[in-house]
Amino acid sequence: MIGNPAVWLSQYRSLDRRMMAFVAMVWRGCIAKLPVQPDEDAITIQLVDTLSHHPGARRLGFIVYQFVPRGHHPDGTIYPKGKIDMAVLLNRTSSQYLAYECKRLNVIRGDGRRSLATQYVMEGLHRFITEQYAERLPVGCMLGYVLDGDVPFARAKIIEALRRKKRDVGLVGATRTTVTPPSAEGFVSDHVRWNGAAIEIRHTMLPF
Repeated sequence: MIGNPAVWLSQYRSLDRRMMAFVAMVWRGCIAKLPVQPDEDAITIQLVDTLSHHPGARRLGFIVYQFVPRGHHPDGTIYPKGKIDMAVLLNRTSSQYLAYECKRLNVIRGDGRRSLATQYVMEGLHRFITEQYAERLPVGCMLGYVLDGDVPFARAKIIEALRRKKRDVGLVGATRTTVTPPSAEGFVSDHVRWNGAAIEIRHTMLPF
């Protein structure tokens, strides 16, 4: 082998930051086309379609909606491992990609506001911990669609849920704030997967 894999790793870890810069550019136009309380699929497919037509975002990789990662049985046969809400594919074999699991937060219902932070952690982020998503990859991403626009509340509830489910998701240490576009808010959490490998989860919350 020739070269230093740390160079690739550094670029890979910065890919989310670059991707979120383009998301911030198109976000207002995306949500203007949607109803007040859309489901997450309606938001995500609108976002993917818009990004796919943005020349800057397209240079990062092939952006796809509901990407199906492949698993391998011991006998060599292949099986689908679910559907990742959004992914940026970096090679033709689809073995290297940046995965985005998308969840709604702060949903307004007849009985009041529901944060849905526990679902965000256990039905979204948890899939990275089990390697259902981003198998053998060092980074996974979560997108939170904050339907009532109260991003600080959404972030606080997610961090609370992470700490409460610390053992389930292998949380290591405290969360770290990361640089995000002015229209969003983000942080990073570090985890140990079930197989002992480390993974960095990058969280971005987008106000609706």
